[in-house]
Amino acid sequence: MPLAGTADAVVAELEQERTEEDLAAVRKRLAEGEEAIGVRMGTLFAIARRHTSLPLPEVERLLALPAYEPRLAAVCVLDFKARRRRTGAYERGTLARTYLGHHHRITTWDMVDRAAPRVIGLWLVGRDKQILRDLAASPDPLRRRTAMTAPLGFLDTPDVEAGYEVADLLAADRNPLVHKPVGIFLKHAGVRDEDRLVAFLDENVALMPRPAVRLAVEKLPPDLRSRYVRPA
Repeated sequence: MPLAGTADAVVAELEQERTEEDLAAVRKRLAEGEEAIGVRMGTLFAIARRHTSLPLPEVERLLALPAYEPRLAAVCVLDFKARRRRTGAYERGTLARTYLGHHHRITTWDMVDRAAPRVIGLWLVGRDKQILRDLAASPDPLRRRTAMTAPLGFLDTPDVEAGYEVADLLAADRNPLVHKPVGIFLKHAGVRDEDRLVAFLDENVALMPRPAVRLAVEKLPPDLRSRYVRPA
């Protein structure tokens, strides 16, 4: 058996949970030709949680593998590490640099959504946000998704305004990988400050794809929602 605390141990556990039914379901979410093992998501998350203490070089080994599940497990481990209360500033920076340095191995939207708010967002609280502006300017929609998903980590902090700045940069983005997280950020930020959301929509709604608008106004009162979208 592979040694505990290694990438090989994580892969062995994933392979033990493989089923043909789950493989068929996973392949529906992946690009054609992308390798997969075939593991149910809840099972994968449980395996990753058990390996929260996995050393970062072993996390990097998982990210280098071709199959989808080991790479998703790797970003889940980064997320679980970032959630720990005892995680200090230095470690947060190391986690963030691991994520960003291996972004080319992040090939699906769920990898971004799983890790970006806590691994990138929490790290950036109180820090310069240039990395988000750089990601927002990337031709890669998954990097732009990271730029817009990371600010979910700002929602309970004064840094939330930086999320609006990224949303302003990406408001007109037509790619669903990007405009959906724009709407999701705005929806949750609007719960914190409805007036700020309304001001953003008044300025940007004409540029935004309709799905992003519908998501953004989801938690607004009906009279305000109807100002931006027609009732069903």
